[in-house]
Amino acid sequence: MAYSEDILARSIDPAVHDMLARMKELGLETAWDRYEAMQPQCGFGELGICCRNCNMGPCRISPFEEEGPKKGICGATADIIVARNLLRMIAAGAAAHSDHGRDIAHTLLLTAEGKGGGYEIKDEEKLKRLAAEYGIETEGRTKEEIALDLAKAVYAEFGKQEGPIQFTRRAPQKRVELWQKLGIDPRGVDREIVEIMHRTHIGVDNDYVNLILQGLKASIADGWGGSMIATELSDVLFGTPKPVKAMANLGVLKEDEVNIIVHGHEPTLSEMIVAAAQDPELVELAKKYGAKGINVAGICCTGNEVLMRHGIPIAGNFLHQELAIATGAVEAMIVDVQCIMPALGALAGCFHTKLISTSPKAKFPGATHIEFHEEHAYEIAKEIVRTPVENFRNRKPRQVHIPDEKTECVVGLSVEAILEALGGSLDPLLEAIKSGAIKGIAGVVGC
Repeated sequence: MAYSEDILARSIDPAVHDMLARMKELGLETAWDRYEAMQPQCGFGELGICCRNCNMGPCRISPFEEEGPKKGICGATADIIVARNLLRMIAAGAAAHSDHGRDIAHTLLLTAEGKGGGYEIKDEEKLKRLAAEYGIETEGRTKEEIALDLAKAVYAEFGKQEGPIQFTRRAPQKRVELWQKLGIDPRGVDREIVEIMHRTHIGVDNDYVNLILQGLKASIADGWGGSMIATELSDVLFGTPKPVKAMANLGVLKEDEVNIIVHGHEPTLSEMIVAAAQDPELVELAKKYGAKGINVAGICCTGNEVLMRHGIPIAGNFLHQELAIATGAVEAMIVDVQCIMPALGALAGCFHTKLISTSPKAKFPGATHIEFHEEHAYEIAKEIVRTPVENFRNRKPRQVHIPDEKTECVVGLSVEAILEALGGSLDPLLEAIKSGAIKGIAGVVGC
């Protein structure tokens, strides 16, 4: 099929071309349409030179040398305002990622106490390695006893008032010494985020260099603290990823099965949805309603979690979420936190799709809310999965439009898997880079 130039310019993905044409035909709005309607975007906002941090404002600084205000009402220059705005973005991002780590630590604690509703410790070897980093005794102890001490130690990283954060000591000594020299070796995760909010308030830190240094400090607390905690404890609970083949793109949706999409960020939910979708009782119920089975696919981070651990297909990235619903083949999109567009509720209302929110932190207009609690995880996951299974009979075959595109991929290349493939050492990789056989390593990161 030939597509218009404006559709081809929006993406390199043929599945996106297909669905954008389909949604245009149906008169449905997408993020691309809203982006175009927003043009021209605010130049002051793009430059970061508008400020609403106090009630004397809002203020905006002129980008032109010869005209317009050069300072806010309080006297803040463009440099100060840009630094403040950047820091508040860092604080929000660090809070989001680190809160994810806190929730995983909470789940590990519940599991260790025997209160996790179906969770178990899958990687005992990694549990012991992490415990050793925290100086926790492992000899002659059960994995639950070790996990309890580890969960408590990790929990303390968030609220502690004096550092260091343990995982920052994984960095090379020279790097740690540089952080200490610059005064950016973080203390507790939450403390650095709170300090950003304090420093960027009116009349506090008005040295843009000093502000940026605090932004770096909070970023380290996030990357080497909250985010690393999330990664490491997820491996302990759900298993460290190993290479596995899987499929990607919207073509993974199936016309003859119940399609469930997990979308958001936290594997505590998606792991249980995957397990519940394999429950014989729910599979039989799906067949009763005319489906051949239950097909789970992912979008965004939580999709990648079950992709790399179970080979669950990934339907797409952040910009595929509206397109997936518009296929008319999705019985439910189950969401938790982060990267979920508020537009989904209204769009789901144009189809039979149920948008199911699960977190008390993230509710959406037009969504059905089934609150997820780790203490009753599997039981609630079954209740959630039952909703799309029963919704299969409401699917309208004439609305179904699934692109053909799907691609095979190899995923699950965790640090441990890479080391195992290289014989236990990074030396072969380093030698290949030194010799020029491999030009370098690229990390493709994002939703």
